[in-house]
Amino acid sequence: MSKKTENKLLKITLVKSPIGYNGKQRVIAQSLGLRKMQSSVTIHDTPTIRGMIDKISHLLRVEEVTE
Repeated sequence: MSKKTENKLLKITLVKSPIGYNGKQRVIAQSLGLRKMQSSVTIHDTPTIRGMIDKISHLLRVEEVTE
């Protein structure tokens, strides 16, 4: 892992409910730490997290956090 991506943080906000979507999408949202609407988490940018974001991008708002 490179130094650039190691220090990068993402702020992820759940802006749309996963109710009515595939059950796997709800599980992905929960594993990201998003439990309720408008809840946000700040986590490190890794390829695993990016893959999870891509799966449910229609439910999220993603912002890069600058320190």
